Amino acid sequence: MKVLLASRNAKKLAELRRILEAESVSGIEIVGLDDVPAFPEAPETGATFEENAVAKARDAVTAVGLPTIADDSGIVIDALNGMPGVLSARWSGGHGNDQANLELVLAQLGDTPDERRGGGFVCAIALVLPDGTETILRADWRGTVIRAPRGTNGFGYDPIFVPDGQDRTSAELTAEEKDAISHRGQALRLLLPRLVALSSMG
Repeated sequence: MKVLLASRNAKKLAELRRILEAESVSGIEIVGLDDVPAFPEAPETGATFEENAVAKARDAVTAVGLPTIADDSGIVIDALNGMPGVLSARWSGGHGNDQANLELVLAQLGDTPDERRGGGFVCAIALVLPDGTETILRADWRGTVIRAPRGTNGFGYDPIFVPDGQDRTSAELTAEEKDAISHRGQALRLLLPRLVALSSMG
C-alpha cells in the first residue's frame, strides 16, 4: 500500500523508511510530495504543531487520495518562552534557511547561562486516511542548547542541541542513533501500530 509522507525533505523520507524497515513493517511503500501530482499547498498558519500537521495531511489526502502522514516539528527553548516553536523553520525570516535560523537563536541566547539553556524538539505527527479517520500524536525530545554548532549529520538545529543523557549533539549522532531517540523517531514509533493495521488491509 502506498502511503504519502507530505514532505519534500529527503532526510525525513529516509528517516521514515529506515524506521519502518528497522521495525520490520512490510506492505507499506512511502512516497513523498515529489512522487505525486503537484497540488496547491496551504501555508502553515496553525498556532500549534498539531494544527499544522493535521492541516497538511488533510490537504494532501483531499488532493491525492492516499493515506497521508504529515509532521510539524521544531525546537522550543525555555529561555525564549518556548520559541521558535512552530516558527522554527522560518525563525530568521525566510523559510528553511537552517544556518540563519541557527545563528539567530545562538545570538538570542548569547548571555543566557548554561543552566538556563534547556529546551527540546517537538514533533506532532498526523495520519489522515481517505475515509476521514485522523490520528494525531506528539513526542518531545528534551536537552540543552549549546553555544556553538558541532557535527554535520542531521539538519536544522541539530548541531546546537545536546539531548539529555548524551554528550554529543544531535548532529554528531549516527542516523540510527538519532532514529532511536529523536522526537520524530518517537512520534513515528507511536504511529507504527496504525501503519501496521493499514498494511494488513492491503
